[in-house]
Amino acid sequence: MELFNYFRSSASYRVRIALALKGLAYDYRSVHLAKNEQFNESYAAVSASRLVPLLRDGDATVTQSMAIIEYLDETHPDAPLLPRDPLDRAYVRALSQDIACEIHPLNNLRVLRYLTQELGVSDDNKDRWYRHWVETGLEVVERRLVGEGRAGTFCFGDTPGMADCLLVPQIFNAQRFKARLDHVPTVMRIHEACMKLDAFAKTQPSACPDAE
Repeated sequence: MELFNYFRSSASYRVRIALALKGLAYDYRSVHLAKNEQFNESYAAVSASRLVPLLRDGDATVTQSMAIIEYLDETHPDAPLLPRDPLDRAYVRALSQDIACEIHPLNNLRVLRYLTQELGVSDDNKDRWYRHWVETGLEVVERRLVGEGRAGTFCFGDTPGMADCLLVPQIFNAQRFKARLDHVPTVMRIHEACMKLDAFAKTQPSACPDAE
């Protein structure tokens, strides 16, 4: 397998965690988003969206981080990332989408660039935008974790799964932009538990071969 990704991309980090939790080997292919390498002809030929991550598995190509994670779970079922029960699976997917659909799209690089380069938003106000959506979004995650009562050591029970794969990269970004996190104690407890595992710690951005 080959994973086309960028060290600072939280969506890429999600997939690196999933691969590590399953013990799957892959070739790391760097696509430097800040240098616009996603628009290079060679990458544009395989990625219609010009986004990362992209997983190439033999002749198969899979895009979008959650789709990749579910593909890995279905093709390599050992160390499952989703529970078997349909309601439990729906809960984990909903928790994951609280991050992937409600927080992340408002804070990715192309959105931030549009705010500053096209709309003339100052860097300070861009960072305020970022922190607002991260802080309010994580508050929703906190309420779900506490209110549903299904969290254990990790987001669902005592085994790391798909929701944890999404949560940890979002916290990395929140910390990088100095977002407030003291209002989400359950989120941070789970993050701390995750970072004690190699699958999370050894795939973090600073550990990547293209880290800067």
